[in-house]
Amino acid sequence: MRQPNPIVTGLRCHCPRCGRGRLFAGYLRLAQRCPECELDFAFADSGDGPAVFVIFLVAPIVVILALVVGSMAPIPPWMHLVLWIPVTLLLSLLLLPPFKGVLVNLQYRHDAHEGHQ
Repeated sequence: MRQPNPIVTGLRCHCPRCGRGRLFAGYLRLAQRCPECELDFAFADSGDGPAVFVIFLVAPIVVILALVVGSMAPIPPWMHLVLWIPVTLLLSLLLLPPFKGVLVNLQYRHDAHEGHQ
């Protein structure tokens, strides 16, 4: 059986082995196992990786948008806060589950484990 693409299945928040079952039981809480193929998700530990990648993606997007909007129409600093804080929060919250899904899928694909000495 051919393994599904870990990027695609991760973005869809699906199981890394079968590509069909749901990966999450909550917003960011992993299910105990895949409802389709019964893969145990105990191996999965993405740590802070998803948050770091989301920060590195969202921050430049918001800064560039703020610069573009500020150059098109001069607005007071408080208005930038009113605009960009909600945009930052929304983008971060929307991107966290897919990024965590991708990291868990890549962890499964490459059989990655915590380092031991």
